[in-house]
Amino acid sequence: MHKLVILIEPPDDWATFDDTWPQFLHHAEAMPGLLREATSRVDAIIYGERAYALMHELFFDTLEDAREAMASAEGRQAGQVLQALSRGHMVLFFADHKEDDLENIKRLKVES
Repeated sequence: MHKLVILIEPPDDWATFDDTWPQFLHHAEAMPGLLREATSRVDAIIYGERAYALMHELFFDTLEDAREAMASAEGRQAGQVLQALSRGHMVLFFADHKEDDLENIKRLKVES
């Protein structure tokens, strides 16, 4: 599984951000191949030089699916809204996502 991760720096005006965010979601959620998404508000930066206020993750089967979604009409519209919303103060990257269930992790620890 691959994901597109969006890290957004703190906005100048949270009210405007919150009013516009659903427009981004509307377009992003219509992207072809999207499996699921997650949004996280950052509570505190523990270490690092950059401050981020929000992380949004869009999950796809493959990296190619993620690239095609971004290139789609819906992906381009989502990108335009995101660019205006964040004033370009964001980071986007693809990540190869691996995940494991805690029960499986515990089982493997016992067998080792």
